[in-house]
Amino acid sequence: MLLINFRDTSGATTKCRMIALLLGGLFLGGCGTGKPVLPEGRSEHILVNQVGYLPGASAQIILTQRPEGGEFYLMDSSGAARLATLPLALDSLVWPSAGQTVWPQEITAPRAAGHYRFLVPGLGYSAPFAVGDAVYQDPFLASVKALYYQRASTALPERYAGKWQRPLGHPDTAALYHPSSGKEKGTLDSPKGWYDAGDYNKYVVNGAFPLGQYFALYEDIGDPVPDGQLNIPESDNGVSDYLDEMRWEMDWLLTMQDDDGGLFHKLTTKEFEAMVMPHEARRQRYVVGKGTAATLNFAAAAAQGARIFADIDSVYAADLVRRAEMAWAWALLHPAVAYTNPADIKTGEYGDKNFTDEWYWAGAELFVTTGKAPYLAYLRSHPAPLHFKGGSWTSFMGLLGCFSLLRHPEKVPAEIYAPIRMRCLEVADSIAATSLEHPYRLPMTKFAWGSNSDLLNAAMVTAAAYQLSPEQRYLQHITDVVDYVLGKNPTGYSFLTGFGSRSPMFIHHRQSAADGIAEPVPGLLSGGPNSGQQDRQQAQYPPDVAPMKSWVDQQASYASNEIALNWNAPLSYILAWVQVNR
Repeated sequence: MLLINFRDTSGATTKCRMIALLLGGLFLGGCGTGKPVLPEGRSEHILVNQVGYLPGASAQIILTQRPEGGEFYLMDSSGAARLATLPLALDSLVWPSAGQTVWPQEITAPRAAGHYRFLVPGLGYSAPFAVGDAVYQDPFLASVKALYYQRASTALPERYAGKWQRPLGHPDTAALYHPSSGKEKGTLDSPKGWYDAGDYNKYVVNGAFPLGQYFALYEDIGDPVPDGQLNIPESDNGVSDYLDEMRWEMDWLLTMQDDDGGLFHKLTTKEFEAMVMPHEARRQRYVVGKGTAATLNFAAAAAQGARIFADIDSVYAADLVRRAEMAWAWALLHPAVAYTNPADIKTGEYGDKNFTDEWYWAGAELFVTTGKAPYLAYLRSHPAPLHFKGGSWTSFMGLLGCFSLLRHPEKVPAEIYAPIRMRCLEVADSIAATSLEHPYRLPMTKFAWGSNSDLLNAAMVTAAAYQLSPEQRYLQHITDVVDYVLGKNPTGYSFLTGFGSRSPMFIHHRQSAADGIAEPVPGLLSGGPNSGQQDRQQAQYPPDVAPMKSWVDQQASYASNEIALNWNAPLSYILAWVQVNR
């Protein structure tokens, strides 16, 4: 791969991937414009999963221009050898959400491991793709290793971070208490944790929530990253690298619990830092707010973590249970404390005034972990909030509680377990059926902030259903979502940095913008199409763009091209889960 930096007329360095040769596919990338220049023979009208497929998987590719003839061809990666002839469907569908007429083609992935591409008469070659039993292993590991690159309060040495090495940023050993915290003076030592997104702040709500999704994967398939596989400082310590990384975040969350059991909402600067490296971002940091959502999310994640760490560090696990119960007790005394940003705080709010999902998640995790009567009483008196609602991350926490109850039937009374099981299957059936009505086989037509995570969260619902009843339609929906995220979508991009022949180069991520390295930090999931375009004054979208194309590979586009912990978490879950359960 040849990477070239050049200077524009203003003298500013612009990162530009000029030439990349990947699996026989030549790509000429635009410089932050989101407009590719494709070589002769490579068609932007053939949309495929650019990473690849599991052997023999049923899949779909999308043509966005009318093909010629009655057949197309499976080729080797060079495009020179024809390996199979496939029937070409010429029936078209008009899809307003994408502003497209499309020609979907049903395929079965080759059973032999290797690298391939398609040739469609009149259109040209598809992007190259791989086939193999572990085709998603590298993207999965990268999506978890991305958490290491998001670590606060530590340097990232070259030994572990490669060319994305950097000095220590944000020790967070003297954060001031903001008046909204209820503290009038003093400082808090609150090191560790992951930077939440493209910014350098740390948020309890959106730290505990994705941590619960990561813990769910560990409970569902076992240790997905054994000791020594991730190349992090804790590797070879005798403990799963996966859990070592999870503990970095959990340790920070523990520092955000006040003596009374409640959780402060976030640790942040008053305004977002400039697009600089972590060690260059030196504004004063504050402990801001305290609220019911943060407290209950922490209670849930800590209770779930206690189960996972029980056989690894019993003292740590016992402390997690104690802290989770303290948080629950505080929430009982403060059941409806909603957080809103004070007037002088301009960073991410993560506001939520409806705590139904948070209460259920915390109650479920505490019951499964402790078996205590008060938590069972709560579950008996409150219906399970098991539903899929695209466009709202705030409604997904209750699902995590339902999933934990479903994976521990031996602990859950039948009168609670049976209706949750039935409801999970009903919701999964609805997701799968709705997807079949969509040319891209997706369960929604509205694309809001973080739409990629909405799709992956839906796939987590069908994964839970598959574990209850291994129906092919559930597995098909999951693989369709993977295909979409990794390239089979109207933008023609794989949304995961570093993977696919055409992936984001200009994500809204401060280190990637400031480190002087052409490629962004790998393993980060772009938020995806967002018809809201809250950043339209900063980013440059095509005029009147359709919702599914409302995405640009521009650093300024925080509404479509930022990254976030709660977007990476379901991606990691699904990439690992589908390889185990295919």
